[in-house]
Amino acid sequence: MSSAKRWLLPDGVEEILPAEAHKLESLRRRLLDTYASWGYQLVITPLIEFLDSLLVGSSHDLDLHTCKITDQLSGRMMGVRADITPQAARIDAHRLNHRGPVRLCYADSVLHTKPRGIMTSRVPIRIGAELFGHAGPACDVELICLMHDTLLAAEIDDVHLVLGHVGLFRSLMQEAHLDAETERVLFEAVQRKAFDEIDAELASAVGDSSLQEMLRRLTRLSGDEAVLQEAREVFSTAPASVLAALDDLTAVAAGVKKRLPDVELCYDLCELRGYEYHTGMVFAAYTPAYGRAVAKGGRYDDIGEVFGRARPASGFDSDLKVLANLSASKYSTPKAILAPNTSDTALYQLIASLRESGEVVIAQLGDEVPGEQERAEMNCDRQICKREGEWRIENF
Repeated sequence: MSSAKRWLLPDGVEEILPAEAHKLESLRRRLLDTYASWGYQLVITPLIEFLDSLLVGSSHDLDLHTCKITDQLSGRMMGVRADITPQAARIDAHRLNHRGPVRLCYADSVLHTKPRGIMTSRVPIRIGAELFGHAGPACDVELICLMHDTLLAAEIDDVHLVLGHVGLFRSLMQEAHLDAETERVLFEAVQRKAFDEIDAELASAVGDSSLQEMLRRLTRLSGDEAVLQEAREVFSTAPASVLAALDDLTAVAAGVKKRLPDVELCYDLCELRGYEYHTGMVFAAYTPAYGRAVAKGGRYDDIGEVFGRARPASGFDSDLKVLANLSASKYSTPKAILAPNTSDTALYQLIASLRESGEVVIAQLGDEVPGEQERAEMNCDRQICKREGEWRIENF
């Protein structure tokens, strides 16, 4: 590569300049403080680790997005994390080993082999929370409400929440006893909401007319609260596992509405995001200003089993970069004070005092006072001057 092109970065990889970095860091601190106020403790996980533990419980999609390398010390395959949830699960199961519920949060960069969507980053900063050790609806209700609080803290407007439950589709598929290839084709058609393909596949693969109709209707069950009542009618003769999943969804929805009465709540009973990964409730937050889910999560029970301790678990995450771009908050960089290049004990004491009080003080490196352009680059609007034997702060 010629020297003229050495500044180029790979597609989907970006550097963050001071103003944006200040905004990201300010928002990160605000969100982590929010999580701490709910009792969620910060963890920092390894950027890279052995692949067999990094991909535990993860989906095929996550496997494809994980960059893999060979460890030169052990010869084993390693991966650069593309998701932090499996690492948090290992910390809960293996390192903490608490008896009761454990609440963890994180905010760190991950790496994807390719962007997950148009105009998305390959190096997002994932920020989220996980709750381990509680299987009841209260766990999912808390996380959905915390996810909503995340968007409130980021000052993102016009948010609506979408709830679903992968157990509905999974239970009906198990009842249909389909082969792996048929299930894959049907799954992909459902993901694309290709209703004609869904109906044709069901007609040829599912002999039980009642089960076929339930699967067909399930793929259309999305909308407002009326969807839950319609689902009760559609699945009145469904297997007990389907009804249990519907009861779980109803209980979580009731808990969320009680705590967030003004939030727009929607339902998609055939939302299969993370189907290979999630085991129950799935939830996401949307805003018209962004074409994808701005935050998403769900239940992924027993992920810690391979670490020696199976525990119920649920969580959510978001991309801090996306949150910062959508945020209405103004994170202006604080103005600085310019200090002269003078060896004076009183001046040093004043500078130390100003910095301790929260002011930004930039010391000159030479004797020449910076010009207007240089002062603007340093964001300085005041200076320290000596007047009548005393150091004072004056505007430029």
